[in-house]
Amino acid sequence: MTGFEIFWPIVGQVVLVFILYGLLGYRRRRMVRQGKIRISEYRENRDEPPESLFVKNSIANQFELPVLFYVCCVLLYITEADNLPSLVLAWLFVVLRYAHAYVHVTSNNMRIRSPLFALGCAALLGMWAWLIGWMAFSG
Repeated sequence: MTGFEIFWPIVGQVVLVFILYGLLGYRRRRMVRQGKIRISEYRENRDEPPESLFVKNSIANQFELPVLFYVCCVLLYITEADNLPSLVLAWLFVVLRYAHAYVHVTSNNMRIRSPLFALGCAALLGMWAWLIGWMAFSG
């Protein structure tokens, strides 16, 4: 494989971040228009309404575990371990991140959100295991 296929899941993950930023702006503007918060209160974000706080927290989540995803994808490409199994795991991770973010910004139901996070973490762990195995046994 060793084309650019492994970079498409990265693009998918980046698109999720931009979608969440758009949703955050939309929800914050709506909260201000509805009089639930003054725009000046966003400066320190101490009393952010749950509707926008959940989105803000979801954005923060996109700069935690996904950082390891980005690094792994680049390393998979560099080592030419970016084949079908790694690509499937990468897309699985991204799909699970979308599902996790959706739950986070809607119901925020931890009984659904936690397993989605755990499955995404397992997919990422699988990617790293694939990379480590490839490096250990291909050279």
